[in-house]
Amino acid sequence: MTSAPRWRRFDEWDTRPLRHDQFAAEDPEAGFATFHSPWDPTPSARVENGRVVEIDGKQEADFDILDSFIAAHHLDLEVIEEAMAMDPAEVARMLVDINVPRETLEQLARGMTPAKLVSVVSRMSSLEITFAYSKMRQRRTPGNQAHVTNAKDDPLQLAADSAVAVALGFDEVETTMRVASNSWANAIACAVGAAVGRGGVLFQCSIEEAEELRIGMAGFTSYAETVSVYGTEAAFVDGDDTPWSKAFLTAAYASRGMKARCTSGASAELLMGFHERQSVLYLEARCLCLQRAMGVQGTQNGGIDGAPLTASMAGGMRELMAENLIAAWLGLECASGNDTRISESEIRVGAKITPFLMAGSDLLCSGFGSIRKYDNSFNPSLFNGEDIEDFLVLQRDFEADGGLTPVDEGDIREIRMHAIRAIAAVFEELELATVPESWMVSVAAASGSLETETFPTSEVTRISAAIRDRGLTAVDVVRALERRGFAREAENLLLMLRQRISGDYLQTSAILRDGRVISALNDPNDYRGPGSGYRMSDARRDAVRNVRDLQTREKVLERERRLDPTAEPWLIVAGEAQKGTDPREVVIGLSPAFGNELTQTTAGHDLIDVVLALTDGIREGGGAPRLIRIRHTADTSFLGLTAARLSGSGYAIGIQAKGTAVIHRADRLPHMNIELFSNAPVTTLEHYRAMGRNAALYARGETPEPIIVPVDGQALGARYHVRVAMLYAIETGLVVPEAAPVDLEMSIGQGGLSR
Repeated sequence: MTSAPRWRRFDEWDTRPLRHDQFAAEDPEAGFATFHSPWDPTPSARVENGRVVEIDGKQEADFDILDSFIAAHHLDLEVIEEAMAMDPAEVARMLVDINVPRETLEQLARGMTPAKLVSVVSRMSSLEITFAYSKMRQRRTPGNQAHVTNAKDDPLQLAADSAVAVALGFDEVETTMRVASNSWANAIACAVGAAVGRGGVLFQCSIEEAEELRIGMAGFTSYAETVSVYGTEAAFVDGDDTPWSKAFLTAAYASRGMKARCTSGASAELLMGFHERQSVLYLEARCLCLQRAMGVQGTQNGGIDGAPLTASMAGGMRELMAENLIAAWLGLECASGNDTRISESEIRVGAKITPFLMAGSDLLCSGFGSIRKYDNSFNPSLFNGEDIEDFLVLQRDFEADGGLTPVDEGDIREIRMHAIRAIAAVFEELELATVPESWMVSVAAASGSLETETFPTSEVTRISAAIRDRGLTAVDVVRALERRGFAREAENLLLMLRQRISGDYLQTSAILRDGRVISALNDPNDYRGPGSGYRMSDARRDAVRNVRDLQTREKVLERERRLDPTAEPWLIVAGEAQKGTDPREVVIGLSPAFGNELTQTTAGHDLIDVVLALTDGIREGGGAPRLIRIRHTADTSFLGLTAARLSGSGYAIGIQAKGTAVIHRADRLPHMNIELFSNAPVTTLEHYRAMGRNAALYARGETPEPIIVPVDGQALGARYHVRVAMLYAIETGLVVPEAAPVDLEMSIGQGGLSR
């Protein structure tokens, strides 16, 4: 017997981007477990003589460095007994109960051990986690953060791309470099570019921590989020760190007026080989308790570099959401970890961002790649420069504020060039480099570094070393901008230096909008159900809605306008249409706007050519064509049926101006046609010719092979329905309900309907 063949659908699935992703089987012993592992401890805590002597089944004598730090600095002795005694299911319900204040839940979290926190959120569905996150996040107003890097560490491109990122609405900009020694040049370029976009954007240069602190002390950066925290002692030791050393470092940043977040995320310990066979959520809960204990403002959370590994496990996406919820529940600012591209599947990528777009977040992405994927020195983000417009439309679709605003193409052109001229002026004023005009133009137009004519990397390294060795600071850059005529940019950069002195943006979840700090203190999340919490203002909603290529009736009519408005009409009324007598006759019933208000199909075919194709086809099939205009309806089926009832053969074609057409017969129900061309955007003139031929063959009593217009899976509705709806509104606007059909003659060529 012949064996069953392989279903070819699997071959097709094998070519999908999803097949590049890898998926891990659950294996807790190897560290591959999201919410539960047999090696996860049972929640417990015990206090003796004002001292925590037991955490999650472990006695004080056996505490590792994480347990010791959590016991000493995280657990609140005033609420620990109450919080640990509560039923996890009850607490989970409190998290989604709009009547339980966020502050009450935060207070309870201070008395919960990592295992207790996990026992609560692990009971919640993805929908419940999303809802709870919308309630527990710290700042009322959502925000977003951009990655601005490039493969050449080119300061001109960095300045231009930073200015664009800020114009798009990003509240923070983060850079790093391909060559470590280029850090100072990258920092000065991004700082200047951000100042061109608007004042009050927080900026970070991600580099080795001691060097990053030096750059910050020079005034070029205003925050840091590279303070890594781990969920096992072995991972800390491997990194030559402890919770105390990390706490000291964050204090050092804060003492210099720099906002600081820690970085952690599920699967970090698994990637490092120190997972202790515990679930990734439990280990991340330990990290987050440590961060609260350190007194740091916030966390860069949600998988971060380990997110693709977590997403490979069953429930991985839900786990990434759950750890963000724990972060917000503990009172930390949350940059919700969408900076790593977790999949080659655009469906999975869109799915990952959607809960955070719905719920809002302090920073939806801890690094939205505002540049091209190949230019992202952190590796591609969940969303990158290629995807910005997709994200803008997602905001519009859901009327959800993801922190970004559409920007006009002309504005972007001016912003990029202005930023490039600003950094070039600074370099010349500080005698760091001279920038040729051709380089400026090249970078301004380039989508990415592969297209630029600019500094060689070795020259960037020289510039960076000069900035560092000469001890240049942001004050020097302010002076240089002012001297070269960039007064507004100088003031914007000076604003950030003033903020460093005041320290106001060291508050939890602080960002700057319009030169004013908004944070969890003066803009607390007050979500308590429908009608409360953050709601977009009318102005903000209008801005979010204003994406590129909006279709309007005026734009549609402009496309339809005749090239020569003085040309004579090509369809001439010849009197009221009567029932035909020729058994070979095939009537073509045209819609009200066909050939007058509307001049082409959605496929772009001139309606004259469409009529000629139909009539030629009818003749080829042995029929006799007749044109009529139907004025009482614009519906395709009724166009065809009306024409068929006037046809000598009883067969006819009905066609709308946009190109939708049917073959109909006089004795059929209105929507029971013979053949239908419903996908006008992919219907060719040859298809119309074949339709005419088939209609004539039907009239002769034959049964031809129906014409199939192939569709290759295009989202035709998304591409054309807006225009189609407007076109059809024009059609129906010309309908005269009681008007009789009229015969038409064509004024082109010889012999009426001939070419």
